Amino acid sequence: MLVYRWENIEGLRRYAGGIKRLQTEFPKVLPRIVNQVGRRARTRVVRNLTKQTGLERQVIVRAVKNVDTAKPGKLFYSLQSRGGFIRLKYFRARETRQGVAAQPFGKRRVFPGTFIMGGQFPYRHVKHWNLEGHVYRRIGRASQRRVTQVKSDVRIPDEMVRGETRDAFEREATATMPPRVEAVIRKLLG
Repeated sequence: MLVYRWENIEGLRRYAGGIKRLQTEFPKVLPRIVNQVGRRARTRVVRNLTKQTGLERQVIVRAVKNVDTAKPGKLFYSLQSRGGFIRLKYFRARETRQGVAAQPFGKRRVFPGTFIMGGQFPYRHVKHWNLEGHVYRRIGRASQRRVTQVKSDVRIPDEMVRGETRDAFEREATATMPPRVEAVIRKLLG
């Protein structure tokens, strides 16, 4: 027959107080931790998307939104981005004799037959059209003056869920979250 005897009742009372405190405070603290880790993960996503897509950082920051943040009873944090294929204007486009050179996916590439301004090559200008730096390609006959904007193969929503960007988000969430939760539990238990 086993008999257990607890000699130090003060330690048991302190531990019981820690359990009560954990029960009341932990549901308030855990969403704060989830949001902190989510903000850090968003920073990593923006940093990696900038490298992965070749876009400027400010474009990525405007495109990636955190739509859901954690609250007591709802412990998830999500990032969202919408949109289609991005125009070449946003990839540091500049006009050359062969066409427009831009940097989608971070690698400079020439798009033959495209233009930003009108006129003969070294003396380019914009007379009557306000092209606003967009890249155009002529469609149809030259006398019709029909043009279309040229877009890249980059879509931010697709790039968020692949490659280094996805790995950075998952790595931040799995590496940072458990130690922070453990530290809070230890602190609340006393």
